[in-house]
Amino acid sequence: MWRRSLFTGVVVAALLATPQSGRLNAQAAATTPAAACSKNWVGHEAEFEQAIRESKVTKIEAVPIGVTKPQRAWLEAGGPVGSFAWKVLPPGYKNGYMESYKAEIAAYEIDKILDLHMVPPIVERSMSGLNGAAVYWIENTKNWNKDHPPTGPEPQWSFQISRMKMLDLLIANIDRNQGNLLYDADWHLFLIDHSRAFIGKKDLKNITPLSRVDRALWEKMQALTFEGLKASPAGKWVSDNDLKALIIRRDLMARSIADLVAKRGEASVFF
Repeated sequence: MWRRSLFTGVVVAALLATPQSGRLNAQAAATTPAAACSKNWVGHEAEFEQAIRESKVTKIEAVPIGVTKPQRAWLEAGGPVGSFAWKVLPPGYKNGYMESYKAEIAAYEIDKILDLHMVPPIVERSMSGLNGAAVYWIENTKNWNKDHPPTGPEPQWSFQISRMKMLDLLIANIDRNQGNLLYDADWHLFLIDHSRAFIGKKDLKNITPLSRVDRALWEKMQALTFEGLKASPAGKWVSDNDLKALIIRRDLMARSIADLVAKRGEASVFF
């Protein structure tokens, strides 16, 4: 479930660039019986966050894949969370990239501000004297497979792909690949692994460009301000410079969207 792909950003950008891209390999990553919906934290965020942060860990073991060497921690039975991915990534450069567990938490907080509900609950947790990101392990999901890209129902699938691209541009996620995309039987798309986001990037280069835009999500993004973000929970995890860079990227997104509308017309750009 938790791995970085060997796919390059350029190839992934090409794969995700069109609304019809994606046919999914049906191999499930589930370990427990399927719930009615894998997006079960929506409306219960505080409960899930508390469980991830405070519930007793009964077992922890290494995840066999992933260059960031995550672990999986199981919690006492009876709560809303069965397990979480444990990622100890102190801010710093690794393998040529800036990595930080704090960026994982910030991505979740931005997701909440935007009512996106695509990034699973993530909190800071301390274990064995180390601080890291504890990421809700979504059960009964499948991994994106580059050889069998997804064909979810339309327009639901294209809508979610567009929302993913909008988030990636906003938070400067330069590492989107099929290894950090999950989906469930109801075709909900889940976004994981944002440790390389929020890097002070002041342009939109090397991030998959937009082809369609969710109007409601864009209105929420347009309403973002530096002051509002700094005062929000996201401001605890992101530096002032990174927040200012986010606003700069949002304004660059506005220009890009205006160009798309000028070329294709509003009706073919906005959902």
